Amino acid sequence: MSMIFNNKPIIPIGKPMSPTKPEKNRNIDKGADFDFVFQQELARQSGVKFSRHAIERLQVRNISLTKDDLGKISEAVNKAAEKGVKETLIIMGNSAFIANVKNKMIITAATEENLKNNVFTNIDGAVII
Repeated sequence: MSMIFNNKPIIPIGKPMSPTKPEKNRNIDKGADFDFVFQQELARQSGVKFSRHAIERLQVRNISLTKDDLGKISEAVNKAAEKGVKETLIIMGNSAFIANVKNKMIITAATEENLKNNVFTNIDGAVII
């Protein structure tokens, strides 16, 4: 008995499979990703996390936070939690942060220029530090 081999791929019988498309080559800012990871690590050590949106706002609005600042923000979130607050506005110096208290997550950040003529919605408490 002779065997015949061909170099064609084996295709299962039934619904034809469409070839998978390679992932589009995204322009990822490696520095921004590093900053995001670095800020998340600092925040984790202080007890709060920052959403990707909040990290972007910190970068765009040139808001720099020290370990001491992160500690104050974490303490503000904890105070809000003690009072049963779910979403809080934290005002610290010339900056403001909106935090989801349950998740200990900062969801956005703003500076004094961004605060003028602004209305904050969906918050049920404020902490001024």
